[in-house]
Amino acid sequence: MKKRHALWYAIGPVLIAAVVTVLLLVVPHRTPTYKQGELEKASLSMSNNVLKGQAMKTQALNNGYVPFFGSSELARLDMMHPSVLAAKYHRDYRPFLLGRAGTQSLTHYFAMQDMTAQLKNRKAVVILSPQWFTKVGQVKAAFAMYYSPLATAQWLLKARNTATDRYAAKRLLQMHTVHKSSVMHQAVWRIAHGRRLTAVQRGYLHVRLRLLQSEDRLFAKLGIKDKRARLKKSERQLPAQYSVAKLNQLAGDAGRKHTTSNRFQIDNHLYQQKLSHGRVKRLKNQQRHFDYRRSPEYGDFELLLNQFKQSNTNVLFVLPPVNDKWAKYTGLSLKMLRSTNHKIKQQLTAQGFTNVLDLSEKGNVNYFMQDTIHLGWRGWLAVDQAVKPFLTKQQAAPHYRLKNYYYSKKWQQKLIN
Repeated sequence: MKKRHALWYAIGPVLIAAVVTVLLLVVPHRTPTYKQGELEKASLSMSNNVLKGQAMKTQALNNGYVPFFGSSELARLDMMHPSVLAAKYHRDYRPFLLGRAGTQSLTHYFAMQDMTAQLKNRKAVVILSPQWFTKVGQVKAAFAMYYSPLATAQWLLKARNTATDRYAAKRLLQMHTVHKSSVMHQAVWRIAHGRRLTAVQRGYLHVRLRLLQSEDRLFAKLGIKDKRARLKKSERQLPAQYSVAKLNQLAGDAGRKHTTSNRFQIDNHLYQQKLSHGRVKRLKNQQRHFDYRRSPEYGDFELLLNQFKQSNTNVLFVLPPVNDKWAKYTGLSLKMLRSTNHKIKQQLTAQGFTNVLDLSEKGNVNYFMQDTIHLGWRGWLAVDQAVKPFLTKQQAAPHYRLKNYYYSKKWQQKLIN
């Protein structure tokens, strides 16, 4: 009897895995239809499995949701947040929030690869944080957290010997996310070196993709944080009729009420959580040497732009400021920030991306920021003044002219005054 138990413990998990694999392969390749409430829940959640998956975000975009790409600034559903304003005033669009703390251009590029059809001839909004453009660029641990084998498999199957695909493959290898002994790693290596995938690699990727898509369809709804109650609470604080003047007054009142504990106009709760008990004193002049002007992020950012060109996506880029009071306290160079902003704008406008909302000089406006680097009450209202007409009115067709130069180390290290 003991031998039987030992035998089962040895081969049981293998048999179970084999059965699960077969079931995933034979499950009908049909995407489930999600209810409107489920799509709304997913659109607000910023959940990892939604970002990494395909089924929910593609169905949402097919149903009129608009992708908002960013990072942690999207998480706080205060009264002026794009999702709150769109819901309260019954706009004919709804933001689908994509990103979390640590998501940057490289993460978003690969996450887009399983929704390229939904980006084609559509609109999108991208909120660019200057903090992405550090000396290191994309942090490997953060990339690993949001890495999607599903999207990577789809990208590999359509990758070609182009400057964009070679660059993307090399960056993916540098992240050390794909196991070196795997078929997928070997496939990425071939693309990085300008080679075609072998027949065996393509066959493997087709099977792997089917498995991953089946898993996504089965488990997409699990673990999605429900923020709809928070959305409704914020909606109730808004006036019945949309009025910029009234909303600006309301934003100022809210900002004043929620920043009474400190001189930086940082939200009381966030200040208490992150900067109280003497922690703020240790940060005085500690950001003097921060520099966002030279970074591999500029090359990764070009990947995003290339995907938008390939999909003919009309994009509004938002360039937020840094809290001016905080920057002066920590020694963060405003001159450096202006130079960073000019470099980002040059990369955009020189290639035909002309829809740019530049808020970088608004860091000294009262209650524009909620904390040190994230948009707040008046900041989100300013964003809405550009987002609303961009998404509700017909826009001129984009004419993008991309240049491989922006992948180069020369550009990544170039200083722009």
